[in-house]
Amino acid sequence: MAGAGGSYRDGGVIGWALRWVLVCCGMAFLCIGIVKIGPESFLDRARKSEPVARAAVMGSAVNTLVYPANGQGHVIVDAAVNGASMRLLVDTGASLVTLTPADARAAGITPGELVFNHRVSTANGSARMAPVTLREVRIGQLSIYDVSAAVLENLNISLLGMSFLARLQSYEMRDGKLTISW
Repeated sequence: MAGAGGSYRDGGVIGWALRWVLVCCGMAFLCIGIVKIGPESFLDRARKSEPVARAAVMGSAVNTLVYPANGQGHVIVDAAVNGASMRLLVDTGASLVTLTPADARAAGITPGELVFNHRVSTANGSARMAPVTLREVRIGQLSIYDVSAAVLENLNISLLGMSFLARLQSYEMRDGKLTISW
């Protein structure tokens, strides 16, 4: 038994020593890598990976953006629709992303393409609607492609509706902040 116990202990010491050698080698490679690329370059790379203002990335598997509500409790996001910059009011009561005629033109949708063949009821009353498909709607780092949308006559601000929001992993309004995850 003493011989078996002695060899077991020797195997444990060897295993422990091998683990330490591997840990030390890993640390040495890391230090060499930092020295090779330079500490300034290493810090620059770390700064470039920081999230942009008003956007936070939480966890490695989920991307998250957080937007504060304005004084009236509305969330207005800066977006790019088909590459054109515009502001969209987040509206969970809107079935579709809905653009004003001016924002539709900015997004490359010409008035000749619009067929106002639907009527819809809005908070401001009845309006004529032209269905469209948007190539891309982007907010922050998030892009959603081929988004069903509409152009509405007599609309004051474009809306980020459910045709965009339903394609997210989640969205939540809490403590005056909209959190969207994908």
